[in-house]
Amino acid sequence: MPAKKKAVATAPSKTKAARKPTAKAVFKLPFAKKPVVKPAAVPARRSRHRASDVFQGFTPYPLRKGEPYMNENQRAHFRNILLGWKKELMEEVDRTVHHMQDEAANFPDPNDRATQESEFSLELRTRDRERKLIKKIDEALANLEAGEYGYCDSCGVEIGIRRLEARPTATQCIDCKTLDEIREKQMTG
Repeated sequence: MPAKKKAVATAPSKTKAARKPTAKAVFKLPFAKKPVVKPAAVPARRSRHRASDVFQGFTPYPLRKGEPYMNENQRAHFRNILLGWKKELMEEVDRTVHHMQDEAANFPDPNDRATQESEFSLELRTRDRERKLIKKIDEALANLEAGEYGYCDSCGVEIGIRRLEARPTATQCIDCKTLDEIREKQMTG
């Protein structure tokens, strides 16, 4: 049988208006909706590592009713996105090379050396991910030239303009990708 909590005697209470607010525990439910943050309210930051960021210098393609999928205008739109993204990644590679050359020093303190090696290791790992991403961008550009860009590799259906703008290197429609992720979870779980 659980023990009952004892009431704690306190000093005479003040009126509600005169009381100081006390800290209350805030419980967040896992299914509660998160507050929506408007894009204008978020300060713009430029991070050094942008491997996972999609090229941001484009405006969404204006869809027109009855327009054929992957017409010349859409292919030009995605060519610009892919080439701009690749250019950004290549510039980041150049900055990393210069940074590593400029910052390379032989520190006498082992802790300083270890910190520098750890930093360089992280940068090289990030650049390796970007190298793989550049390879995917090149494959997407080749598919674009061959007329195969924008169609699912698994089922052949259209991937969709908005999905391709969100992930220009996507090779599967959202349904096939979801099924692959479920299979992967089942295999590892």
